[in-house]
Amino acid sequence: MSVFKARVKEFEDALAENEIDLSYLRQLCFNGIPDVKSLRPRCWKLLLGYLGTNRESWNETLTKKRALYRQFIEELVLPPGLKEAHALDARNGCLNDHPLSEGAESAWNIFFNDNEFLLQIDKDVRRLCPDISFFQQPTEYPCDIVVNSNGERRLHQRVVPSVLKAANVERKGLGIMKINLITKRSEETYEAMEEGQEAHWEVVQRILFLYAKLNPGQSYVQGMNEIVGPIYYVMASDPDPDYREHAEADCFFCFTALMAEVRDFFIKTLDDSEGGIKNMMKRLSQMLQERDLQIYEHLKSQELHPQYYSFRWISLILSQEFPLPDVVRIWDSVFSDEQRFQFLLKICCAMILIQRDQILQNDFASNVKLLQNYPFMDINVVLSKAVSLSYENCFHTH
Repeated sequence: MSVFKARVKEFEDALAENEIDLSYLRQLCFNGIPDVKSLRPRCWKLLLGYLGTNRESWNETLTKKRALYRQFIEELVLPPGLKEAHALDARNGCLNDHPLSEGAESAWNIFFNDNEFLLQIDKDVRRLCPDISFFQQPTEYPCDIVVNSNGERRLHQRVVPSVLKAANVERKGLGIMKINLITKRSEETYEAMEEGQEAHWEVVQRILFLYAKLNPGQSYVQGMNEIVGPIYYVMASDPDPDYREHAEADCFFCFTALMAEVRDFFIKTLDDSEGGIKNMMKRLSQMLQERDLQIYEHLKSQELHPQYYSFRWISLILSQEFPLPDVVRIWDSVFSDEQRFQFLLKICCAMILIQRDQILQNDFASNVKLLQNYPFMDINVVLSKAVSLSYENCFHTH
């Protein structure tokens, strides 16, 4: 039996247990999940806590969650006038809301406010992961209640340029500071599909819209599209059509679970919290200082602060720094880490150490360019270096 087949069998055996040994599964996944069968989507569902460790509970969990998600679409992806036409106000049997109403409880007022973050989502998802054509392609399993609605439930039609202009919408302190967060984006915006079909980016748009609606304290922040993209890609690429058909719902709940862990990265008021972005950057800086004092001092002398590069690395879990297949491989290890983001920091530290000689030669501008546009390399080299940081003694370079 080849090494690869033996690894696949280890995963299959681990996932066949009635009670999944999550600690053992994490060890397996940490070294990369074989890109065969349904191994990765199934393992991610377990690692992110969407599925429990009792295998017998899976069918019930999936059935309930998928039904709940469909309910979200039915109730939240529909303009107020149509909602009322479909179901008159139960209290008095008449239409009692008006599009010009400015009341806080007005469904129309909420609808127009929603369109502000929907416009940002629309711009972001139309340029998602340009290194592959996947998101421009039609899904095999379009949402029937959306694609056969005469456009009434098509979110992108609510924010077409003739209706709203991007310049009119300011992001109102929803989160991340305005730095160049998104670097991997298509030059051309992706087109929507005809009635009866929808592209994968339209599905991702709906996931993000529903997440924002159900988490009003956080809403949508640019960058969340880069977090949901790889998860949806993995779920929608599941070789098992029974699972692939429900990629949207499964992705929504996996994304929600991950956002519960990284939400502190996206909420400005939590920047200084233990899990906040400032603290994460500080921990990376300390890690670098312990591992290689010379390079730490060099970057410090150039006043090249961690936020110039590691803000994006950490907050978007490196989704902007590497091609999508490499991002997926990185996330195998990050999701497997019980401390979750400790290994992410080690990867970031490894990325700097690998470029050590170049960084020591470069001036400030060259180093900013180097770290903001990380050179292409074998991702296994980066991950091996990160793993070595877990075992080697701290050293100081004199």
